[in-house]
This record gives sequence, C-alpha cells and structure tokens, in this order.
Amino acid sequence: MSQPAIAQDVETARSMADAPYWDASLPVERRVADLMSRMTAEEKLAQMISTWTTKGQVQDSADFFDPARASRLYPDGIGFFARPSDRTGGGSPRIVPPRSIEESVRYSNALQKWAREETRLGIPVLTHEEALHGLAAQDATSFPQAIGLASTWDPDLVRAVNDHAASEARARGVFQVLSPVVDVARDPRWGRIEETFGEDPFLVSEMGVAAVEGLQGLGKDPTLGEGQVLATLKHMTGHGQPESGTNIGPAQISERTLREMFFPPFKEVVDRTAIASVMASYNEIDGIPSHSSRWLLDDVLRGEWGYRGAVVSDYSAIEEMASRHKIAEDVPGTAELALDAGVDVDFPDGVAYRTLAQLLDEGRITQQQVDRAVERILTMKFNAGLFEDPFVSDMAPALASNTEQGIALARRAAEKSLILLKNDGILPLAVPGDGPRPTIAVIGPNADVARLGGYYGIPRDTVTPLEGIRELVGDSAKIVHAPGVKITLNDDWWADEVELADPEENRRLIAQAVEAARNADTILLFVGDTEQTSREGWADAHLGDRTGLDLVGEQNVLFEALRALGKPIVAVLVNGRPPSYPALAEGADAILETWYAGEQQGHAIADALFGRVNPGGKLPVTVARDVGQVPNFYNYKPSARRGYLFSDVTPLYPFGFGLSYTDFAIGAPQLSSSAIRPGQGVTVRVRVRNTGALAGDEVVQVYLRDDVSTVTRPVKELAGFRRVTLAPGEETLVDIPIRADAFALWNRDMKRVVEPGEFTIMVGSSSQDLQETKLTVSQ
Repeated sequence: MSQPAIAQDVETARSMADAPYWDASLPVERRVADLMSRMTAEEKLAQMISTWTTKGQVQDSADFFDPARASRLYPDGIGFFARPSDRTGGGSPRIVPPRSIEESVRYSNALQKWAREETRLGIPVLTHEEALHGLAAQDATSFPQAIGLASTWDPDLVRAVNDHAASEARARGVFQVLSPVVDVARDPRWGRIEETFGEDPFLVSEMGVAAVEGLQGLGKDPTLGEGQVLATLKHMTGHGQPESGTNIGPAQISERTLREMFFPPFKEVVDRTAIASVMASYNEIDGIPSHSSRWLLDDVLRGEWGYRGAVVSDYSAIEEMASRHKIAEDVPGTAELALDAGVDVDFPDGVAYRTLAQLLDEGRITQQQVDRAVERILTMKFNAGLFEDPFVSDMAPALASNTEQGIALARRAAEKSLILLKNDGILPLAVPGDGPRPTIAVIGPNADVARLGGYYGIPRDTVTPLEGIRELVGDSAKIVHAPGVKITLNDDWWADEVELADPEENRRLIAQAVEAARNADTILLFVGDTEQTSREGWADAHLGDRTGLDLVGEQNVLFEALRALGKPIVAVLVNGRPPSYPALAEGADAILETWYAGEQQGHAIADALFGRVNPGGKLPVTVARDVGQVPNFYNYKPSARRGYLFSDVTPLYPFGFGLSYTDFAIGAPQLSSSAIRPGQGVTVRVRVRNTGALAGDEVVQVYLRDDVSTVTRPVKELAGFRRVTLAPGEETLVDIPIRADAFALWNRDMKRVVEPGEFTIMVGSSSQDLQETKLTVSQ
C-alpha cells in the first residue's frame, strides 16, 4: 500500500504513515475514529466543502490542476471535487469542450496526488460526475433518458445500464455520481419529468433500487467493488409535484401524501441497498425548505428509516435559503440551518459551509455537529477504497468506454424503451424487396438529429433516425427528407435563452416539406421537443417548465399540412415530457413514442418502424388530454375525476399503456391464497399467451385496491409487474408476488397498519385493461 509522503518533519511523517487509519484490515469505524482524533478543526471543516465553478482557482493557464495553487487555497485539503471532466466549472460543452478521457484521468490523478502527498493527513478527495442516463462526459456511452428507461419496465436492464455507467466513471478516477433521480413525477408541466422514472411510487422504487444496485453493487455491503461508484439518491423530496409545475416551487403536499406517494422510493432504496448519499431537494414543504428540515432529514430519513449515510446539498441550495426562500438573513444563517437539519456536504462550491469556522467561533454551531458530518464523509471515502488506491493506474479501461459493449447495450436499451401508442395496421413497414422502390418521406425537426436529453454525455458517435432508416433500407427505397419546421433557434440544453423559431420561416419550411412528401408512399413525421423546450429550470434566467403540454411552434401546422396530402402518416415522438398531442393522437395512422432514446436511437427507431424490433415499452406516466386535467395520475382518490363540462375526464393515454405488433391474451388472475393475515404477502399467477404472428414483449401489471378503509385510498395502486418475451403461439405462466407491505396504509393516527378486509386484485396490460379477483385480509 502506498503511503503519503507528508511534507513535514520525518518523525511526524512516520507517525502518520503508520497510523491505524491507513490499515485497510481494520474496521471502517476504527479507521474513522483514528483519523478524526488526528484532525484539526480546520481539516474537518475542509472535508465538508467542494469546488466546481471555482475550480479555475486551482488550475493553471492550460486548465490543468495546479498543486501549488491548491495548497495555497486549500492548505487543509478539500472534501469533494465536482465534475473533473469539465474544464471551467459549468457552461455549455459546445462553448468549452470537456476534457478528453486522457485529460480527465491525468487531472484526477494529479488531484489525488496532491491530496495524498501535500496535505498533512493525506485524505483523498471524493470526485463526482453526473450519470443520469450514462456518464455525462466526453466519449461516454449515452443511454435513453430516465423516463425512457422507466418505459422498459425492466429493472434488470436498468441495473445493467447503471453498472456500465459506473464502470466508465470509475475507470476515469470518479468515485461518486449524482444519480439516480427517484422523484415521483406528478406534473407534466415540470421540465425535469424526463429525468424521472415516472408517476408511480412502486415503479419508481423498483427502478431506483435497480439503478443503485447497478452503480454500487447488490446487497447492503457499503464497500465498493471494482468498477463501482457511490450513488446519490435525489431529491428528498416532493420535488416532482411543484406548485404550478415550476421547478423548485413549493410542494403543497400533506404528510399523508408524502408518505404514500413520495417517500416510498427513497425508503425502498435505503432498506434494500447500501446507498451512500442522499441529496436534499430545493423545494419547501409546508413552509420548510428541505435543506433546513430536521423532520425530513433527521426524524424520517435517519430516525425512522435508520439511514446512516451522508446527506449532500443540491447545487447552491443552502445559500438559496437566504436569497430565494428568505428564511435566513445571510449565508452564514443558511449554513447554520442546514447543518442543524443534518446536511453534511455543501455542493458545488461550499459557499455556505465556508462560513462554518465563523459559526463555530460565534458558538452558533457545535463541534459535535461538525464531527458527525465529517464522520459520515470519511466513512464514504473509506468504503469507496480511496485511502487504498485513489489513482487510475491503467488508462486502457477508460479509453475503451463507449465501444462495442456500451454501444450494444445502448441499442438494446433504446429498443426496449420504445412505446407503440397507436397503430391502424400500417406498422411495421415492409422492408422493400425486389419490386418497385417505394418513396418514404422522413420529415420533421427531430428526424436528422440524435436528441439526448438533459444531463447528457458526449458519445463518440450518435445515430439519427434518418441515418438509421437510410442504413436499414439502403437502395431498396427512395428516402426524401425535409425538416418541415425548426422548433427553437438553439437546442443547447445549457444555454439560458430559449427562443422559438420564426413562424414565417417555418411556413416556408412547411411548404418545402409538403412538396418533398407529395409523391411519397408513406410519411414518417418526427416531432416533439428539443433539449430546450423541456428541461430543468435551474435559474430565473434558465427556464424549462411550461404552461402547455402540446407541441410547440408550428409542429401541429406541419402535421395538418402533411395530413392534407392524404398519405399514411406515422408520427414518431422525440420528447422529454408526456406526449399530450391530441391532434396527432386523432389524426396520425400510427404513433411511436421514443423519448430521448440515447446514442443508438436511430438504429432502434428504424428497426421498430420496419419490424425488426417489436415495441414493448409501456408508459410510466399518465398522458393528459389537456393541461386543464393536471395533475392527472392513475392512482387518484375515489372522489377525484368526477368529470368536466365540455371535456373528457379520461386521459389521452393511461399509465402502463403500450401496444405491440402482436396480440397477447392474459388469463384471469389466480391467487396463491384467497385469504392472508396482516404481515403476509400473496402471489398472483396469470397465464399469458402470444396469440399473434410475431414474437413480442408484454408487461403483466398487477394492481390492488383496498375496498373499504378508515382513510381514503387510491382507486388502484401498482403492486407488481413483469416483462415477458413470447414467440408466436407461446404460452407461459407468470408469477408476480405482492409484498406484505403493499396492503398497509397510514391510518388516522399516522401509523402504518394493515386493516383487515377485502382487497380487489387486478391484472392486465395497462392500468385500464384489467381483470379482477378478490383477496381477504383476515384478523
């Protein structure tokens, strides 16, 4: 084991090199205690801060890490370092390109060498990157956006995707990622809905657990293995249903709804994995911003759930309790509130926690509070193996990222994320043969671009839908292309200003598209969003939420103009929010939802359109007909959804919905027992048969309803699911367990109990197409 070359007298250096905290054979708790006993107050406080936008202060003129500058600025070390892959700490990679793989590795190694050799105790730095749908860095594999991964209803696939992202991050010397997002999203106006696993707490829980297992490994052992990274669970909580749909807006949510809908994914991850860190949310709940909520972060997270890891801040959220929430007079006041609530780390630059020394001197915080936080931070670092080997010694694994294995996984994930929303029989298109060459018009603003969505990496190559279609059909068909319209003048997710394209120019583009498609046999219309029309609104000058849900700009005009030609139209949706597009839903001959399907989207979409892949994804959200229906989720209470004057109360597409090129017959549900006792679960068995002519996937979904209860319960709740693949004529028995806690509720005294009575168990292919049976929970 390499020991730190401490830059001080030989005797002190020898005592540090032989200190128990360097002994990997000792329990982590003893190593932490030994190191804590040797740390000064200044060294402890240094562990609680990070740098990102200020990283230029520790870099030379070539933007490389400068140990001399680091020592002057951080003589006591530093706890965290944000996004070593970027050069300047924020901003668009189109303006300042990120570091290459080689540069990132050399940078991380230089950072750790400085920490090891030029700080007194040699405490390594914990680096982190974004990895929402693949590592967000240069030449990293880009997978479907989170809402697309949720549409697979395949936890094993989500686990594999995150395992791959972890391996690419770790190969570059990164030991922590800020993912997954397990916010339950219940407002489609919110631009961050694309970053979530959808609206249902059970689905989000299963996908969230799988994501953490992929990043950190299976089980409860907190020690990282080879190719693993520390996950960060975010955002705790209520973030997914902000007031008016605007990011970081107040979450007007009762404690009951928090416990029923928003807490479960966080608790499931805490219960079932070795999650290392939890990120607090920007929003307030009942007047208390999450970063100052002792009830949320201490009483519930650490008290009720027994969480022992660290709590990290969202970027700049602590100081915003003064600038935005107005619950503190100044930045030191926000640091006092956050530390008291249990926030251990101040991301990204430690603006608030750099005032902790002042607060200690003034007696406004205690050394015990600081020590608790630092113990959690050091525990993370020991469990990550940073004290044993923080360096990248072999560049080969990092250079091998985004190559054959990642590309194949990205393509498979894209294929499984696709959802067929409508089909009058036009799909799948026939691959042209030896006969006359058909003409296929590929039209739309999203036809010849590979949209990746927010928090994206930069893969070595991307495949646009147009490229995928041309490669698949080759010379056997004539492909004509026109953009039809431009959505926004710029599609840079990082850029602040969002300006819709000029309507007059779009009218000219529409006319050109109509002419291009006039002699076509089939029109493939690619519409939806850009990375600017649905995104995180992280500042007053950087917005991403919307009041409307329909297509923006002149996209509907384009559709109607093409529809007037009388040609078959297949609408292919490339978007980040649920597709509330009523004109397309009514008028298109077929609709394929693709979300942002990652770097291999072009191949996956082409394969689906031409039948080489049978779409089997299902909606992880309810799609509203109109923004006036919002919030519109499937697990509503019995008194909701009575109806509207002059409008339909039903959704445009229900939660769990998705068609196939084949047909499935799902038999009546059979229970392993018709009666159970509180604390017991039950298994639902159904027979599933592919009655069509093509192989395909079906997602068998199990819902339940508590028929009579002392508090109101949802009309139905997802309790289990399984995606199965069947050949034509193939039949299988599917067993889906319902866990015992699925029958529990929070009673009038806010106690978690199971009330005896009758439950309705429902099984089907969506939240609307269901067969029922009854289950009795006895005394």
